[in-house]
Amino acid sequence: MAILASVAVAVAIAICSTAAWFIAKSEVYQLQQETLAGAPMSFRPPGGITGYGSTPAEAAADALHQYQALPSQTQSEFPGGVRWDMEVASSIDSVVVPSGPDPRGILLYQSDFDILREAVPGAPPPKPVYRLGSYTNGESAMVRLTTAYQVKNAQPVLLVTATPLTKVDHSLDQLALILVAVSIVGIGIAGITGRLVARAALRPVHDLTDAVEHIARTEEVGTTIPVHGNDEIARLSEAFNSMSTALANSRERQTRLIADAGHELRTPLTSLRTNVDLLIRSNDTGRPLPEATRTKLLGSMKAQMQELTGLIGDLLQLSKPDSPRPMENTSIVAVHEIAQRAVGRAELRGPGLTFEVALAPWYSRADPAALERAVMNLLDNAVKYSPPGGTVEVGMQHGRLTVRDHGPGIAADELQYVFDRFWRSPSSRQLPGSGLGLSIVAQAVRASGGEVTLGPAQDGGPGALAVIRLPGAPEPPPSELPPRPPAQTPGSDAS
Repeated sequence: MAILASVAVAVAIAICSTAAWFIAKSEVYQLQQETLAGAPMSFRPPGGITGYGSTPAEAAADALHQYQALPSQTQSEFPGGVRWDMEVASSIDSVVVPSGPDPRGILLYQSDFDILREAVPGAPPPKPVYRLGSYTNGESAMVRLTTAYQVKNAQPVLLVTATPLTKVDHSLDQLALILVAVSIVGIGIAGITGRLVARAALRPVHDLTDAVEHIARTEEVGTTIPVHGNDEIARLSEAFNSMSTALANSRERQTRLIADAGHELRTPLTSLRTNVDLLIRSNDTGRPLPEATRTKLLGSMKAQMQELTGLIGDLLQLSKPDSPRPMENTSIVAVHEIAQRAVGRAELRGPGLTFEVALAPWYSRADPAALERAVMNLLDNAVKYSPPGGTVEVGMQHGRLTVRDHGPGIAADELQYVFDRFWRSPSSRQLPGSGLGLSIVAQAVRASGGEVTLGPAQDGGPGALAVIRLPGAPEPPPSELPPRPPAQTPGSDAS
């Protein structure tokens, strides 16, 4: 960034300095042109020649005409040759030339006499022409070309005015050196300033790099960096802090899941180990257990193994990501049919309970097995907490599946924990279960794009009300309908 800043400043300074030098040159040359245009002139003819005219230029032109009318031998007595000098302001030279380049004084070119073609006697003289030129000794000059008219025959002659540019060019060279020096100093200051600004601007990036290296070295997720401002670097810092916090929470949930799973597995394993040790001891000592006791131990061991199997299945289900993304193997399913099958299984588990079922058709995209397990877990909870001879109400209306029991219900201060993994109400910890059922329900429903809630019954009566809301429609899309069987024609074989 410091190098880029220096390069950018260097380019900007170079452009500005170059533009400033050319502007200064243009202004100085313009000033020289104005000086030439306004330079006062006077004419002092040599002895024997008199010039007439209303202006010094016209008088000089007229004197030049007289000079040209003299014999060649007489012309040689005058030092001016084909040029007629005029006295002008200090440091300005002026000559009157009839028709050709002057070999002395101001260096002229044949093209300079093109202005004479535009001169019309009796009309205003043509617009002056300015150009850069030089003297015959090589010194640079600003040259002004215009015309003057002879008094007697009104013929135009070239009036040349020039001023040396030696001092002007020297000043421009000094200005160029000053601009180069200033540019070098400015680029150096820009480089130092750019480095300081870059270090300050990229300080959060260095902090972020240090934090990432610290996490990679120590695996201590959750490390955050301070956020300043609202620019892109601040957004990057906020995103990193969010990611680090999410990783820390994920690791915390993973650690808690392992700890809770170990705690839940310890109880049935301890009971299994105790029963197995008892059976082995009785076999080693030769004192067999009574048949009733042995049968009871085997039944207990079978129940504990079933509990372990269910717990491991729940753990496998919960090992899937928590993010609400679509599950695999999804399709359009009949939610009311899944609920009806789950009710049939729940009736076998609660033979003394009454099930009131009112299921309207509803179709939604979901994983059939995961959704059925979720509904079954809600019905298992209802069966578990319903009093003997109680009623379980199951309804489906406009994508809203409800399961209502008439048990003790859930305390208001415990509602926020009901979908947490391994959480169990203190009043129900003596009942069988792992505390994973409602977590599986929440995961399956959210993966299907729905939502689930659990709270007290809305009519104010006893019991709890679980509600699942799923997106969908009362009828499946036409593309999801099974193909119709071909129509049978009379006499065809229907077998």
